[in-house]
Amino acid sequence: MTTQAATQATMEAKTQTTHLNGINLPALRGAMEAIKADPKNGVTNWTVRSQWKGGTRSDHAVDGFGMGGQHVPRSFVMKADEPRELIGTDAYPNPQEYLLAGLNACMLVGYAAAATAMGVKLTRLEIETTGDIDLRGFLGLDPAVPAGYDRLKQVVHIAGDGTPAQFAKMHEMVHRTSPNYFNITRAIKVESELEVG
Repeated sequence: MTTQAATQATMEAKTQTTHLNGINLPALRGAMEAIKADPKNGVTNWTVRSQWKGGTRSDHAVDGFGMGGQHVPRSFVMKADEPRELIGTDAYPNPQEYLLAGLNACMLVGYAAAATAMGVKLTRLEIETTGDIDLRGFLGLDPAVPAGYDRLKQVVHIAGDGTPAQFAKMHEMVHRTSPNYFNITRAIKVESELEVG
């Protein structure tokens, strides 16, 4: 079999498969078509209700999300704490770890979906994100020190049967389309209302 014939056979096999990279291709295409047909189908709403549990502990409840004007029930509780070195009990990840995990998780979905849409089978996909926070800002010890990150450094490890050009395209697509990459890399207006009692 020639190289061209082998490539064609591989492409045909990928076209006929219903799952790639653990993603249901017909479901992905169906969701994209439904949103193209009516953009309201793609409007989502997300809510997390957080409750202080004493000390540095907190619980964060999810009871569903909105999509296309419909409530989709789901139930999760994420628990947070701080390391002992930051006056916590080290029982759960801290808010910074959740923030970075949220960024990474959102981007991982983006890479997997982009690879699947391109017919690329992934064999490795990992993201490592790191950043420094100077606690003088958080503790209010120096007003000149920012309370959060000045910058984050990220390394994406990806491998599979795609070409370097395909992986570069995925990388660009994820930077353009990942909601949490967008949220982290741009200022978001937050309207915060205080209710006492």
